[in-house]
Amino acid sequence: MTRPLRVAIIGAGPAGIYAGNILSRSVHDIGGEVSIDLFESLPAPYGLIRYGVAPDHPRIKGIVNSLHEMLDSGSIRLIGNVTVGVDVTVDELRAYYHAVVFATGAIRDAELDIPGIGLPGSWGAADLVSWYDGHPDVSREWRLDATDVAVIGNGNVALDVARVLAKHPADLLQTDVPANVFAGLQGSPVTDVHVFGRRGPAHVKFTPIELRELGEVPDVDIVVYDEDFVLDEHAEQLLASNNQVKVMVRTLNGWRARERGAASRRLHLHFLHSPVEIYGDGRVEGIRFERNAPQGDGSVRGTGELVDYPVQAVYRAVGYFGSPVSGVPFDERAGVIPNVGGRVTHENGALLSGLYATGWIKRGPVGLIGHTKGDAMETIANLVADRETLPQPVDADPAAIVELLDSREVRHTSWEGWLALDAHERALGSAFTEEAGGTVVRERVKVVPRDEQLEISREGALVAP
Repeated sequence: MTRPLRVAIIGAGPAGIYAGNILSRSVHDIGGEVSIDLFESLPAPYGLIRYGVAPDHPRIKGIVNSLHEMLDSGSIRLIGNVTVGVDVTVDELRAYYHAVVFATGAIRDAELDIPGIGLPGSWGAADLVSWYDGHPDVSREWRLDATDVAVIGNGNVALDVARVLAKHPADLLQTDVPANVFAGLQGSPVTDVHVFGRRGPAHVKFTPIELRELGEVPDVDIVVYDEDFVLDEHAEQLLASNNQVKVMVRTLNGWRARERGAASRRLHLHFLHSPVEIYGDGRVEGIRFERNAPQGDGSVRGTGELVDYPVQAVYRAVGYFGSPVSGVPFDERAGVIPNVGGRVTHENGALLSGLYATGWIKRGPVGLIGHTKGDAMETIANLVADRETLPQPVDADPAAIVELLDSREVRHTSWEGWLALDAHERALGSAFTEEAGGTVVRERVKVVPRDEQLEISREGALVAP
């Protein structure tokens, strides 16, 4: 390698951090030098791990520990609270870097085109997730006045939403749930949460650990219906060949066989239901489904039988969808930046030299964290292979981009700022634990308002709890 590389990565979630770590190691392994700046639109790093994972998932949030080590190594510079396309354009970044890697993920809810989807009381699950995870850019208030709730979807997000809504707030106190969220959930009158899937119980997109966690929620009964438990030839083949499916069907069968208890709340799991319409006079009053029948090949067909469920709130958890970045091609149908192996392309397929994509904005919102790491390896391998033909930046001085942001009065944050915010949130958790006399142990209490995050991060010192 004849010259040091300057690379900007947009998005400080797992995809962006993995890409930066892999890039640093890959370039050093071939005896080269690389300078990496990781841009994040929020004041804090970690993306969906911080703002898209339910607060009662400590095992998944443990991924933060490895991400922390990568950023704490000093090989990647974090520049937070900077929105690319607003505070700085892609064209401007290209003047400071040899390459720009987009790892902006997918944070919007996928659409569900049925009548009544726009009624008040009908929401996308991603919006609720952002609320209960304390995202600084969503309202701190959420209307929780429904006794009966429907969640459409059979993936992990659907289960997360259903579990958080059904769970008693006191059982979330050991998590980092923000104070405003805890207060909101305390006022919820919910008694029944219904989760609906289009296919049968052997074709759900949950993971076994997510499913088992439902049965561990105190004072919440799990209800499964015999008429929804149809296993066709394809399902039987999955049971015989896939251990994960076998475990989940066994778990569901255990709940079918169990007598319903006297819990104050219930979480219902429905299968073979396709949503047809959300109805109500000015607000959600119910949801109508068509019953499905399995076809024997993993698909289903509608039976024509309609069934109504009276509910006062509906959450669609039918997938995420990417958002365009100004100045970069975007596939509106797939919700991704068009690319070949992570190399960004024009709509006509021609490569755009120096632009790359990784993670969900590259391949769509599918797969788990492990897939994200493999995805980053492919993109970075191609970037490194292109290193000698990348466009030369006008100004490769690492100080130049910071000077540009300062000249625009962009209140950007740093890794040191995150360490200060992290310490502050942990101090809030310790103060809560002490006040509770040790009966409730909280590792942290998440700070929600963006201005407060910025004040703590930019001052670089603790604010008294």
